Amino acid sequence: MPAHASHPDRLDAPEQITVRTRRVACDGVGGALGHPRVYLEMGEDDFVECGYCDRKFVLAKGSAGDEDEVVAPGVYEGSAGH
Repeated sequence: MPAHASHPDRLDAPEQITVRTRRVACDGVGGALGHPRVYLEMGEDDFVECGYCDRKFVLAKGSAGDEDEVVAPGVYEGSAGH
């Protein structure tokens, strides 16, 4: 894993997922190899990291982060997403 550009002693997140809401869920998407599902809130930030697997969820540029019936809470987009 490469070192973070501005902080050589810090490693980059193993996976970065772009989302459209400030509330996301993560279960490691590994089936038996995953972790318990956790719900994460970005608050005022534009990203949040999972404490189990270190995935970094980043709010899409131009997205207000609002939730609605189309973009449900706990859902994120990705090749192996829910």
